[in-house]
Amino acid sequence: QVQLVESGGGLVQPGGSLRLSCAASGISLDYYAIGWFRQAPGKEREGVSCDSSGAAIPYYADSVKGRFTISTDKTKNTVYLQMNSLKPEDTAVYYCAAALPRSGYGCYDIYEYWGQGTQVTVSS
Repeated sequence: QVQLVESGGGLVQPGGSLRLSCAASGISLDYYAIGWFRQAPGKEREGVSCDSSGAAIPYYADSVKGRFTISTDKTKNTVYLQMNSLKPEDTAVYYCAAALPRSGYGCYDIYEYWGQGTQVTVSS
């Protein structure tokens, strides 16, 4: 059974940091690309940072460039999202998703699997 489990969310002050984890089971990250998404109340889900097939550099939304970093530890079958210099606007539920290889760069239109999300709240 395929599972994606996010962890690492919580409450942090503006300017602080969090490291989110996406632990995958039932699939190998050798064959899937992971994307991080977030959704705030009343807003559409947006792609935050996504790995793409054949892309050497991951995609980052303009709002998080220079602050967030996606990385993968294939030995642990886990993808991380390091979040620095957090802002209140980053408050959202963060999801990881896994997609089979597709064409294009950035976050894909379709992801086969989704985690249940982890809450990130940035507030003083």
